[in-house]
Amino acid sequence: MSEYSKSRIYIFHYKNGSVLKLDPIYQPIMAGNALRSDNKTITGDDSGANISAKNPYYSELTGIYWVWKNTKQDVTGSCHYRRFFTAQPEPILHKLKRLLYYPAGLYKKRHGLIYTENTDLFAPKILNQQELNDLLNQFDAILPQARKLKYTVETHYRRYHDINDLNLLETILTEKYPDYLDAFHDVLQVKSLYANNMFVLKNQHFQEFMAWWFDVLFEFEKRIDLDHYTDYQKRILGFMAERLLNIWFKKQQLNCIELPVIYFKKFKFE
Repeated sequence: MSEYSKSRIYIFHYKNGSVLKLDPIYQPIMAGNALRSDNKTITGDDSGANISAKNPYYSELTGIYWVWKNTKQDVTGSCHYRRFFTAQPEPILHKLKRLLYYPAGLYKKRHGLIYTENTDLFAPKILNQQELNDLLNQFDAILPQARKLKYTVETHYRRYHDINDLNLLETILTEKYPDYLDAFHDVLQVKSLYANNMFVLKNQHFQEFMAWWFDVLFEFEKRIDLDHYTDYQKRILGFMAERLLNIWFKKQQLNCIELPVIYFKKFKFE
């Protein structure tokens, strides 16, 4: 039996809808379940130790926190109800379609993403237990292929969010984790980003990452006024988590493999 036989990749949902039937390693979780009354089928993130009610600000992080506090397995992964890792080659027709991204100016934006509505073709290509075992026998962790940005991470954040968030994050790291400052500055100056808070980690690294991740996020939350953030920007802790994930992996220098992400734009199944 593989040492990674007890593995779970959690699929975070935020509304009712179709659930793909996948390898048994996958388990759907309703993130923000404390704020819902219509979920009767998917395990919620509002039992035991949880921050489910903070979902408007933390996005899938409320589900990840629940997994950290209420489950235990040899390997833990995070993905989304429409975004999944794949270790299989992209079909040739989809590779050819990528040529159209260049004139449309979408090459960078869609790097590492396989956009599709064809669940029949691509659901079998989603990362399975055997592929996970093979990869984790060679690597410490699995991450999505880094998204290519037009600007540096710092400039990108300045254009789409409040740059004071990153200034506050720097202050917190200076006070609590000064050994992460070099990684922080390095991440801000690159033009790529591991997005969507997706990962697969062996338990030791998962525990270490969670403890650090949520310690910084909770400290950040204490020092901001959540009422200041509205509409799209309300997902502030989710956005900050993405940058922190990049900082943690930069600092840790784990032997990681980056996998493409299948992105189901629509589901066409019952």
